[in-house]
Amino acid sequence: MVFNPDKEWIENSNVYKFMIKRNLNRLEDFVRYTYENPEFWDQFVKLIGVEFKEPYAKVLDLSRGKQWPQWFIGGKLNIGDQLRDSSDVFIKWMDEDLNTRTVTYSQILNESKSIASWLKKIGLKKGDRVAIYMPMIPEIVSVMLGAIRVGTIIVPLFSGFGPEPIRVRVEDSEAKVIFTVDKSIRRGKEVDMLKNLEGLNDNITKVVLNRGGTKGDFYEYKDVIKTAGDYVEDTSTEDPMMIIYTSGTTGKPKGCVHTHDGFPIKASADIYFQFDLKNGETLMWVTDMGWMMGPWMVFGSLLLNAKMGMIEGYTSGEVLQKFVEDMKVDVLGVSASLVRALRSQGEVKLNVRLTGNTGEPIDSESWYWLFNASGKNPIINYSGGTEISGGILGNYVIKKIKPSSFNGPSPGINASVFNEEGKDAPPNVEGELVVLSVWPGMTRGFWRNPERYIETYWSVWKDVWVHGDLAYRDEEGYFYIVGRSDDTIKVAGKRVGPAEIESVLNSFPNVVESACIGIPDPMKGEKIVCFVVSKVSGIENQLIEYTEDKLGKAFAPSEIKIVKELPKTRNAKIMRRLIRAIYLNKPLGDISSLENPSALEEIKKAIS
Repeated sequence: MVFNPDKEWIENSNVYKFMIKRNLNRLEDFVRYTYENPEFWDQFVKLIGVEFKEPYAKVLDLSRGKQWPQWFIGGKLNIGDQLRDSSDVFIKWMDEDLNTRTVTYSQILNESKSIASWLKKIGLKKGDRVAIYMPMIPEIVSVMLGAIRVGTIIVPLFSGFGPEPIRVRVEDSEAKVIFTVDKSIRRGKEVDMLKNLEGLNDNITKVVLNRGGTKGDFYEYKDVIKTAGDYVEDTSTEDPMMIIYTSGTTGKPKGCVHTHDGFPIKASADIYFQFDLKNGETLMWVTDMGWMMGPWMVFGSLLLNAKMGMIEGYTSGEVLQKFVEDMKVDVLGVSASLVRALRSQGEVKLNVRLTGNTGEPIDSESWYWLFNASGKNPIINYSGGTEISGGILGNYVIKKIKPSSFNGPSPGINASVFNEEGKDAPPNVEGELVVLSVWPGMTRGFWRNPERYIETYWSVWKDVWVHGDLAYRDEEGYFYIVGRSDDTIKVAGKRVGPAEIESVLNSFPNVVESACIGIPDPMKGEKIVCFVVSKVSGIENQLIEYTEDKLGKAFAPSEIKIVKELPKTRNAKIMRRLIRAIYLNKPLGDISSLENPSALEEIKKAIS
């Protein structure tokens, strides 16, 4: 089963309309055009109407090398000043109790003007940092755009963080102000978000959207948005406007620096060409503003004159189906883990024009379920990262889409799969996913740590971005992500990605999801140990036999352990490195992005 676009899908698509004006006949010609010609980005910002206060003289400057490109040279741009004064709906919101509201472009514009003017009034200057620790509510968009408008650098924080990861990021960024709420709801329980700020330095200014009548030493959001003014800072295209932290396998979280002309324009290009979003349509991604896909949705919706949807709290099948129906969602984004959770909840109908998946590879069983649940419309498998500002790989609706695959690199991306010698790997041979081009959304390094940025992405092969994903291409040129290369398992000299084994396990009756890790073995180099969430117990031996039958004995797990849950981030990535650390009795490292700490005890119990 695949998605095969008909003539109507092709001719109505954004990418096709762009191609025919430039005599580009194949999708491969389009992708090559986008990374070989910097002028593509000039054409794109003019196409979507990005408003530069002063025009740029040149699109790209590589005088500092591929690692440090500069874009739209000499231009003046403040991405917080792109809001139009319109009564059109900008945000559609729902919480897990099915309460709803909508907010217009004008409402967000007026609030963002007040926030910018208030920050200016209390003495913040261009380049100061403003942290944002809020759930997915419309006010978070006003805060983001208001802080950017006044020239400060926003630091979005995951709304599920506890005190320590908040402190680490606030101190690292040296934020002077933090916006939050006193209370939120998740899984029916009240979350005291204000309490998680108690460990911060007393010098930081707190602004609280007060929902519960909480008393404290802070400014009230309702008073801040009464501030009069219309201040806009004069910012250049390459001025920083956002730091998003992303956790690595070792060391402190990495603060990815993004500019006014980088993240928003790259995100918008992916949404326009790969997710085929039309003017006025509704884009909704199940995410958090502390993860890349939150700001990605905000900036993309803003620059493409679209509507955006957000859910506060836990997204069950009932809530998601209700949101899609009532809010008339056109493009819906999920993760493979969420899809597996939805599958276990029974029938869910997602009546949307197009769905997206990101965060981790999606197994074929989940892909088929999502394909059917969304009316056999296209699934845009999407993979990239915080450092990318969007995708390295994705799908386009003008070409056949195969289960779990990517039918082309994202705009501006020259992607390949390299073997250990740094050459293109043959078809169906796994290797490192690399990028050979530059694009506007590249992080401008890690916050105050340029050496770590170079070491992380540019130290393997000269002028080649090594992303840390294990991938391969089939005979037709379709890409597949197997897993993180640091999650790769090597058994008797043969490399296997965990997703390859997990997709088999997940297809077994009553299995909800699984996570596989490689453990040192004196005979094989590594053996495979898998942790499985199942609706029934006592099936360990059946699962081993099942995987032996499907994959061959070499790649069958040596051990299967049944658990109630797997450790995940809020955006549903399974944290295999934590499972492996527990198994090997090693330090866990950074666990600040963990959504469910109780899963760690579950893993420990299964191992013991």
